[in-house]
Amino acid sequence: MPSPSSRRSSRPSRRTVLATGSALGGTLLAGGLPAPAAAASSAPQGSDPWRTVLDDADLVWQRMPKTWYEGPYLGNGFLGSGIYAEPGTEADTFQAVRFNVQHSEVQDHRPQFGSLFGLARLPIGYLTLEPVGTITGLDWRLGLHDAELTGTLTTGRGTLTIRALVHNSRSVLAIEVTPSEGERDFTWEFHPAQAISPRAAFKPIPQGYEANPPAQTGLYDGISAAVQPLLAGGQHVTAWRERTRGRARTLYVHVAHSYPKPTALGRALAAVRDASKLSYDALAVAHRAWWHAYYRKSFLSLPDARMQRFYWIQLYKTASAARRDAPAMATSGPWLEPTPWPATWWNLNVQLEYWLIHGSNHLELDAVTRALSEFRDNLRAEMAPAYRADSLGIPRTTDASLVNGGATDPALGYGVGIPGQDPPTPEVGNLTWALHNVWLSYRHTMDESILRDVLFPLLRKAINYYLHFLEPGADGKLHLPATFSPEYGGNSRDCNFDLMLLTWGCRTLLDSAELLGIDDELAPRWRDVLTRRVAYPTDDNGFMIGADIPFAKSHRHYSHLLAVYPLYELTGRTPDEKALIEKSLAHWVGFEGALQGYTFTGAASMSAMLGKGEDALSYLGQLMTRFIQPNTMYKESGPVIETPLSAAQSLHDMVCQSWGDTIRVFPALPAAWADLAVHNFRTQGAFLLSAVRKDGVTRWVRLVSEAGAPCVVRHGVPGPIEVRNGGGRPLRYESLGDGTIQVALRKGESALITAKGDRPDLRITPVEPNEEAPRWGLPA
Repeated sequence: MPSPSSRRSSRPSRRTVLATGSALGGTLLAGGLPAPAAAASSAPQGSDPWRTVLDDADLVWQRMPKTWYEGPYLGNGFLGSGIYAEPGTEADTFQAVRFNVQHSEVQDHRPQFGSLFGLARLPIGYLTLEPVGTITGLDWRLGLHDAELTGTLTTGRGTLTIRALVHNSRSVLAIEVTPSEGERDFTWEFHPAQAISPRAAFKPIPQGYEANPPAQTGLYDGISAAVQPLLAGGQHVTAWRERTRGRARTLYVHVAHSYPKPTALGRALAAVRDASKLSYDALAVAHRAWWHAYYRKSFLSLPDARMQRFYWIQLYKTASAARRDAPAMATSGPWLEPTPWPATWWNLNVQLEYWLIHGSNHLELDAVTRALSEFRDNLRAEMAPAYRADSLGIPRTTDASLVNGGATDPALGYGVGIPGQDPPTPEVGNLTWALHNVWLSYRHTMDESILRDVLFPLLRKAINYYLHFLEPGADGKLHLPATFSPEYGGNSRDCNFDLMLLTWGCRTLLDSAELLGIDDELAPRWRDVLTRRVAYPTDDNGFMIGADIPFAKSHRHYSHLLAVYPLYELTGRTPDEKALIEKSLAHWVGFEGALQGYTFTGAASMSAMLGKGEDALSYLGQLMTRFIQPNTMYKESGPVIETPLSAAQSLHDMVCQSWGDTIRVFPALPAAWADLAVHNFRTQGAFLLSAVRKDGVTRWVRLVSEAGAPCVVRHGVPGPIEVRNGGGRPLRYESLGDGTIQVALRKGESALITAKGDRPDLRITPVEPNEEAPRWGLPA
């Protein structure tokens, strides 16, 4: 197999073109008419721009990865495998390679011990590939385009050529190994993990909590299986079989989980039996087809080679960790490792994990909307009994079905904080913040069923919880009793985290009721909140945590700034408002010590909102140099994945913003990004945006309307413009000033914006990098 370095010279030029027609790969003819899709199928090999940028973004390893933060990773939202050297070997000598086997559905079911122990995700185990000789070298490539790991292991006895994938739909880990003669006797070994919460290695174990009994390994008609019984009932089962075809030996692995009945064994055996009938090549056909179609839903190319590669890796990572029907991502995705965070976190992590699916046009990964809808009854059970009739909330941490089990205080039996309670309690606003993600899914699709069936009914009850506690003060304003701001410490009256979410929630409910034609009896109350709500507490340094607590220490969260980002309630519309945002942002990031990676993604997105592209790039640069690991993973006391994914959203915010019913094209680009290309970027209002910038000038902008929503765009094309439809005919538009126009587009119609008299090339090409940059992974 050629090495990554030698393969690089054979890749197509980054000048390969990308068509901007509605047909994938179709070329736009003059005036914006798409050519027939068949024209694309005859394109010569090497002319596929997605393949160009994806091959360029492949991670490579020419040194042995030793940890989760260094190695390759495969997944499909359910089954996940992180790959690195088997720990415990002597320094710089390696006897085996570990393929972790983990699954996002595998968890305990003992709520009496809380979400972090009794409902925690459970480790499954790992496989070791054990060569005959000592490993002396490796040459691996994680190919994003096909979502496969390929390469070789070199040992003192020969070579092992490897191909591996986690199949998109079959949820099977398939590993094909072709050995040289000296390595024909290599072996596989499965190592079941102790079925105990990973938090047990970091925190005291609750009284009465014990590990589940050991897994029992056996052979079932030629298929091996490790059956892990659970004390609460049910089981999870790892099944595997190796098949030999010629010199190649292929291992097939599947994990099944069942509760409360022990039915996982039959499903696991059947999945392996079915998959192992196929060769690796046959198995890979459908897998590769899914991934190829996935990437083609959008395109982004920018002149920072390291950043562009990082972006495409995040799209790979997201689809490896998330699917609509999979559990909402836990803190480490499907790649569970020893961690104090073996659950799903709702006071920031989930929200950040899913933001990038909207702009990148990947709503098929939206597990948040699905989970909140499916498990809404569990949200009621997490409330104190007095509020269950008309309120909903979500605790800080939950399992896959949004159950907490009273982990924060077992004596209370619920997991959502109560305003005014002392000592400090968990957050009140987590559900409202999570529903902002649902609102984004609605706004980016204009799918009224999301608004009617999920957002409005759940947000109504989330805001209703706040209404139980709002009280008028001596100043005649409505105030909140003390609540908790993630995760500053201490309770404060008029906490900005909650006031900001309450304000967004009331405004969104009123807008939603109008759109849905609902005459809601609570509408007067929501209007009253917007009219009489106390002002957000501020001091000389900007936004405070709340009326009782100034922002006075280093803190990673931007919970006190949610009205700025991501809610866009405060955007700098006036000089005083802009000054307040700038002061608050500088004060927040000015405290070193507790800052973490998502501090800098939040700061980058806030800077982008203010149009400060240089600042946004600077914050992302600090993130890359200080926090992002060799394989683009991230850690805070243990594996967590939200920060790199939110960095992709920060890039989105630099390239396009669509808050406030206005689409802003290239609103915050640094000077170094003089060339940029974007295709089928999804915006609020359900528009698909394609645009090109060359030599620092926006050459053209194209918008396709999927829903017929009002189209207001700040296009950035300098000077007088022309607007034409898909047939090349002029479209009427209204100039709103400041380079902003309004165009009437019906569903399915498009608008092409160019400089007057200009007929630019409407093809999109991957832009040339400003300079060379190292690949992600562990290159030589």
